[in-house]
Amino acid sequence: MNAIISVICYKSKTLSNGEHPLMLRVAQNGKSRYKGLGLSVQAKHWDFDRNEPKPTCPNKELINKIILKTRLEFQEKLLEKKANEEEFTASSLINEQKEAIKAQTVEEFYLSLVNDLREKGQVGTSYAYLNSYRMLKNFNKGKKLNYTFSHINVSFCRRYEEWLRARGNKDTSISYQFRTLRAAFNRAIEAKAVSRDKNPFTEFKLSHLSAKTMKRALSKKDILRIMQADCSDCKPIRQLAQDLFSFSYLCGGISFVDIANLTPRNIIDNRLIYQRQKTHGGINLQLSPEAKKLIAKYADYQRGADYLFPILHYKRHITPMQKTNRVHKVCREVNLELRALGKELRISATVTTYVARHSFATVLKKSGVSIGIISQALGHQDIKTTQIYLSKFDNEQVDDAMQNLL
Repeated sequence: MNAIISVICYKSKTLSNGEHPLMLRVAQNGKSRYKGLGLSVQAKHWDFDRNEPKPTCPNKELINKIILKTRLEFQEKLLEKKANEEEFTASSLINEQKEAIKAQTVEEFYLSLVNDLREKGQVGTSYAYLNSYRMLKNFNKGKKLNYTFSHINVSFCRRYEEWLRARGNKDTSISYQFRTLRAAFNRAIEAKAVSRDKNPFTEFKLSHLSAKTMKRALSKKDILRIMQADCSDCKPIRQLAQDLFSFSYLCGGISFVDIANLTPRNIIDNRLIYQRQKTHGGINLQLSPEAKKLIAKYADYQRGADYLFPILHYKRHITPMQKTNRVHKVCREVNLELRALGKELRISATVTTYVARHSFATVLKKSGVSIGIISQALGHQDIKTTQIYLSKFDNEQVDDAMQNLL
């Protein structure tokens, strides 16, 4: 029992773009079975006598690489069947390869992934992959990523890291780029766009990149200075920035995107009950009198917009993309105001909405609250994440501890 394996340009079928699909052909006992490779070429670019792309064929090297890989995979399967004296047919050989690698370039995979995420409403995640794609494209000198994921090996990763460093990126930024690339690679493995054994991150570990950032938490004294600063004569965006920073600190370090999505329906019996946008974990905490005053300040807006704070509006921000773009825009404006306010108050640390979240956790820690309770208030699904927030003591605490040595 034998079979002939080849890859042909299937001229009997013409695609909408005028090209013909490349097909794997398994011929046995005068019968042939076919399987598409996900590639197509114009007839003028194919040598039908040699069954290979002509020298003038666009992406000739990529096509030849995929053809060779596909033929080798099926030849190995065929040899395995023979060695085990296992019966097979052309159809069974094809069908057993349903989980075989589906040829797809990095360019195609990334853009498809971004579109899929946006269609599912995961706009924030789509931006992370879009950023990763654009960075890889810059690394590729602006050219399309017309190579498969198997091209991204350890050597590629080392060159990419060197390129990122040469452009002034620090470990934190480099770690972010590689973590996103690793996530994309894992998605490609799941989609059968690349073999699991081609994963470079089994060897190229990201642990050598320090992802730690400078401590963001402010002292309780500085937090109160921001909250109590007189912004009554300031422009509305400055007042909003101060209010959102204060509300975040008072309400469990609630993130900006979660604040933006709060509606009057999230307040039940003087408690703030909502689901985190990032982790979808549930949060349930009591509203302090100060937090309720901040909410009451925007009562007029709430009646017309159906949101607690003047960030989103139910008539203007409808789609996930519109909401995400609006949140990013306002967050940027608010953080600019908070930085300016911090400088005016001569606070040495950079003040942002995220600082309020870290500060909430740190102040509770200094007050002796258990890390488990802090983790629950922050909405972390893993206590290790909370430990990262609280991984470093302030210098003043270390100094105090040193006094106990003698």
